[in-house]
Amino acid sequence: MMGYHGWGWGMGAGGFGMIILWILGILAIIWVVREVGAGRLFPRSGGDQRSTPSQDSALAILRDRYARGEIDEDEFERRKRSLLSGKPE
Repeated sequence: MMGYHGWGWGMGAGGFGMIILWILGILAIIWVVREVGAGRLFPRSGGDQRSTPSQDSALAILRDRYARGEIDEDEFERRKRSLLSGKPE
């Protein structure tokens, strides 16, 4: 006979607990998928030398200054290394 037992209609405490576990499991899966997609859970290796748009822009300006003769080769290389390393001079 199924009826109201205080926790739900015919589920009892065990059924309610299973619903909570299912909800927590789904939330955990959503969190993991979002973190992996954003690259925070498993970051890519540091050997990746991709540049950001701001680095591309700064390198273009640096190349233009070198081409116009405003800076010499040593200054160009020093600033280029600094830009690509992400550390300020």
